[in-house]
Amino acid sequence: MNRHIVLRVVTKMMTPAIVLFALYVQFHGDFGPGGGFQAGVIMAVAFILYGFVFGLDAVRRVAPPNILCRLMAFGVALYAGVGVASLFLGGMYLDYDVLHPDTAHHVGQHYGIMAVEFGVGTTVASTMIMLYYAFASQTSEMKDGDW
Repeated sequence: MNRHIVLRVVTKMMTPAIVLFALYVQFHGDFGPGGGFQAGVIMAVAFILYGFVFGLDAVRRVAPPNILCRLMAFGVALYAGVGVASLFLGGMYLDYDVLHPDTAHHVGQHYGIMAVEFGVGTTVASTMIMLYYAFASQTSEMKDGDW
């Protein structure tokens, strides 16, 4: 365990910074470059890095697969739910202006884009982490001569 102490310490320092950067990209996406997909991939990188250094079991304790499955479904439901809410409020699918009565300042656009991008980010992050789990669990079964 003490063989890779520097790697472990640096990973523990970098993981919160990576998560913070992912949140910045998530919430800055409607004003500039970035958004849900990019933020989701960056967020997944934090968990995958943690898994590389501390092992698959450690990252599964931090992000259990059953929670990730629920988050994948939640993200898709949020995306679709914003579109359905737009329909029920008299607009077209994903017509964000109907989400808030102040159409002059496009407040509904801001709320709608933030919700949709959050749904995309949640789905992408949880899907990428689950893909890591699938591939990482397969590599433990492989032997040196298998690849």
